[in-house]
Amino acid sequence: MIDHYKEYSLAYISVDCIVFGFDNGKLKMLLGRRQINPGRGEWALYGGFVSATENLENAAERVLTSLTGLKNIFMRQVGAYGAVNRDPESRVISVAYCALINVKDYDEELRKQYGLEWVSLEEIPPLFSDHSNMVEDALVMLRRRISNEPICFSLLPELFTLTQLQNVFEAIVGKEIDKRNFRKRAKQSNVIEETNIIDKLTSKRGAVMYRYNGNETDFRL
Repeated sequence: MIDHYKEYSLAYISVDCIVFGFDNGKLKMLLGRRQINPGRGEWALYGGFVSATENLENAAERVLTSLTGLKNIFMRQVGAYGAVNRDPESRVISVAYCALINVKDYDEELRKQYGLEWVSLEEIPPLFSDHSNMVEDALVMLRRRISNEPICFSLLPELFTLTQLQNVFEAIVGKEIDKRNFRKRAKQSNVIEETNIIDKLTSKRGAVMYRYNGNETDFRL
């Protein structure tokens, strides 16, 4: 230990990852049972400690990649959590990150390997320590950004219908949106483009499929 800091107590730094996915019309998140003490067996987010050679973002990316098998996914820092007694074993400060993935891209073998479950927001059980606060803060962040940032497309497949797009919006904001107004705004925006492909699987009448065109400039939807 450097002598300049010897009068201060040490603290561990960890990252906790809130992974959201959209499936069967619902916004869901990955949860698992803790495998270590404290809190062994309790439902919790998946995380890990930051190593001496990592910055916070690197650590979160490492955890998310090991958890999902995916790279270059949407990830944003939610906040830092440092209540003195949040971990009864030691002084642990955690930085939470929110990630959005398309459920269909997620490797089921990894989910089974880590003992994780997709849990809808309406069925979230009590979580270890302050993990529930992290989830609530992540949802507040998503609801604040969804109309101004293209975050919804991280939850959708490459091709989607306007109904699927609206369902994602409604799942995040937690309320119904007027169908006519939403479709009008979506079609008039410069962020999605119509394709010549017709969806005949999820729509009986057949629905036009769209794709995100990658335009993040002045995003409005």
